[in-house]
Amino acid sequence: MRTDTPSPAPHAADTHDMIRVQGARENNLKDVSIEIPKRRLTVFTGVSGSGKSSLVFGTIAAESQRLINETYSTFVQGFMPTLARPEVDVLDGLTTAIIVDQERMGGNPRSTVGTATDANAMLRILFSRLGQPHIGSAQAFSFNVASISGAGAVTIERGGQTTKERRSFTITGGMCPRCEGIGSVTDFDLTQLYDDSKSLNEGALTIPGYSVDGWYGRIFSGCGFFDPDKPIRKFTKKELHDLLYKEPTKIKVEGINLTYEGLIPKIQKSMLAKDVDSMQPHIRAFVERVVTFTTCPDCGGTRLNEAARSSKISGISIADACAMQISDLADWVRALDEPSVAPLLTALGATLDSFVKIGLGYLSLNRPSGTLSGGEAQRTKMIRHLGSSLTDVTYVFDEPTIGLHPHDIQRMNELLLQLRNKGNTVLVVEHKPETIAIADHVVDLGPGAGTAGGEVVFEGTVEGLRASGTRTGRHLDDRAHLKPAVRTPSGRLEVRGADTHNLQNVDVDIPLGVLTVVTGVAGSGKSSLIHGSVSGRDGVVTVDQGAIRGSRRSNPATYTGLLDPIRKAFAKANGVKPALFSANSEGACPACNGAGVIYTDLAMMAGVATTCEECEGKRFQASVLEYHLGGRDISEVLAMSVNEAEEFFGAGEARTPAAHKILDRLADVGLGYLTLGQPLTTLSGGERQRLKLATQMATTGGVYVLDEPTTGLHLADVEHLLALLDRLVDSGKSVIVIEHHQAVMAHADWIIDLGPGAGHDGGRIVFEGTPADLVAARSTLTGEHLAAYVGA
Repeated sequence: MRTDTPSPAPHAADTHDMIRVQGARENNLKDVSIEIPKRRLTVFTGVSGSGKSSLVFGTIAAESQRLINETYSTFVQGFMPTLARPEVDVLDGLTTAIIVDQERMGGNPRSTVGTATDANAMLRILFSRLGQPHIGSAQAFSFNVASISGAGAVTIERGGQTTKERRSFTITGGMCPRCEGIGSVTDFDLTQLYDDSKSLNEGALTIPGYSVDGWYGRIFSGCGFFDPDKPIRKFTKKELHDLLYKEPTKIKVEGINLTYEGLIPKIQKSMLAKDVDSMQPHIRAFVERVVTFTTCPDCGGTRLNEAARSSKISGISIADACAMQISDLADWVRALDEPSVAPLLTALGATLDSFVKIGLGYLSLNRPSGTLSGGEAQRTKMIRHLGSSLTDVTYVFDEPTIGLHPHDIQRMNELLLQLRNKGNTVLVVEHKPETIAIADHVVDLGPGAGTAGGEVVFEGTVEGLRASGTRTGRHLDDRAHLKPAVRTPSGRLEVRGADTHNLQNVDVDIPLGVLTVVTGVAGSGKSSLIHGSVSGRDGVVTVDQGAIRGSRRSNPATYTGLLDPIRKAFAKANGVKPALFSANSEGACPACNGAGVIYTDLAMMAGVATTCEECEGKRFQASVLEYHLGGRDISEVLAMSVNEAEEFFGAGEARTPAAHKILDRLADVGLGYLTLGQPLTTLSGGERQRLKLATQMATTGGVYVLDEPTTGLHLADVEHLLALLDRLVDSGKSVIVIEHHQAVMAHADWIIDLGPGAGHDGGRIVFEGTPADLVAARSTLTGEHLAAYVGA
């Protein structure tokens, strides 16, 4: 007789263990159909621009978020970002998606690590309950709330009668009144405004647009407040005050009524009120020269008023707590034994411990969030998900290893596995072999980028990927070799006493004329050293990972200045004016104003973008498209890829050397697949950085500083990048790269390694020398990982 009972048939609910995608056509995807296992770690890989983000973020995550948003009332939906349904036939088995991307956190000057993660909110409550002397509620400790008081009569209607009552109110906030909670005040360098040895009529003012020949010359000579022929250094105190600070005053010059205003309020209104990034380059350069930001003298940069700084717990004020390194603050919170606020202390301690666990224990809560790198911003966003009790959720990560030293990648891998082991589906877009190696399932997209990509070229295990022969499979086990010989420096760039952020009075000589790599664990002080002591110098060109500001009308052709020579070439060939060939100017289609699509806003529903029927999405008037250059009209040129355009403008009737030069540089940085008219808003982080690099390569600087240029680069493209860096150095430039990628380290002529740890455990130079010496010594974490990488 059988004693074992036959196993019951599987429950219908357990059969939904796949996310099915059929017919995905978002961006460059070519009818992609795949099945992704749930509750597993799936890595999506492929060359930059192959369609990974379009599949993971643009299709799976976007649809999941859209469906969740639809469960809220239409009133609530009105406050949420509206999402259109992605271009896909079937999406089955979706679960709630939580997106952790690498978008930089807002550059709002009031946003700090503490305010972005709720740690500040908890600290404020803690101080309002336990701080001595007691000064008020939690908002009395907030640097975003100003103290206000007022009184007056209010009219009240009761029972058909109107009565007037006197009311007064006070709001106690923590904002420092001098700097308005920003921590720094602006100051003007007067020597940059004028040359005091000259008079106004001799052209003493060095402000762009303030010439003696124009209106300003007439106002200054006719206002009567000072003598325009007297050198500024001989002005009396009153005359100098009138020139610089006088409030708006009505005057009459040559019979015309005008308003005279001092230079400084005028500059503040006309230039400083604008976003620095939107200024013309010469005005931006002037503003950066003339305006200096100094720490607020009243609050010492803490952003808080005196009352908020006076209330303390165990001798520590909230300003001291926010300035502490988070790992130290976590210890301080754990040492507080106060049963009345026990749940608050537990929650705050857990949040701070998450920072340490994720490798960000070296930050402080008062660090402005705009200064975090892409990788730090992404890990800061991860903190709120680590302690979450949710399971069966889909976590979507965009290159979580960005900005991580090989030593830290191991910790990140553990976190990803921890999320998976709690029963979640983890989808990761990634290039690093160390993270691809831990995947349960791999999806490789390609075979190329842009129009040459958008297909699934491999699906299966990591071992299968290695044997598959796809571009990723072939390069997965690539290992760089140390260079047999390194270049000899042509000079040196001295840095003395660098103490930005956590640097501990660092003295270092950076060799010139060679490829120098600055490395070290995350938070060891690499960016502080280079951006704080090298970037501002003359002749230094910095290419960082900051976002490119641009609307959906901006594209690679407008951003790089490529469109100017193209417009002139079209105008010359057809005998018309260049403005006709601009979709933002005279040549724009009148129906869609040159956007190519017509947007219909449907309030809380997803807006609809329909291709303009008048121009069929070409953005130009029909009459403009009759003008040709080399047999192509302007819309056909904008639809070309960089590689096609390079050939088109290189020879024959359309030969345009100025355009060809820019296209050469775009192809050089590996963006040959981008189309000239692709909106900038659709580019990935790595593509944006390489676009900046291509633009900056035209400048005349002698020293190039690159901040993690391998971000978003496929293993196969790293070789192209190294070849580009070599070409830059061989043309007589000095290249300084902040980088964690072992292939770049191995290729360097000189390595500067910072450490030994992060935060106050770092900030010192632990090694200077050639990569071969670093591998031989193995005296630092970087040395050990590089030695393992090159197989030494």
